[in-house]
Amino acid sequence: MHHGTWQIISNSGIINLMTPQDWAGLILTCLTILGIFAGGVKFLVKHYLSELKPNSGSSLKDSVNRLEEKTDKMFDLLIEHIKDHNK
Repeated sequence: MHHGTWQIISNSGIINLMTPQDWAGLILTCLTILGIFAGGVKFLVKHYLSELKPNSGSSLKDSVNRLEEKTDKMFDLLIEHIKDHNK
């Protein structure tokens, strides 16, 4: 038996289990991977959601607002034209 390694003796032979250091390394690795993933998600959410907030002209929200204003103006002009044409 190796020092610090847990072993189980079964009918098929000796089975080596992980040491506490192995478990600590595995847990630390998993936490690191989850942290990297969470950081990536946070970055993407922060970056892409900022496009949905007005920022004086260059965001997606600003573009949609400009299109809505133009569409409203065109609709008003069309209504006026129809009213004038029907007189």
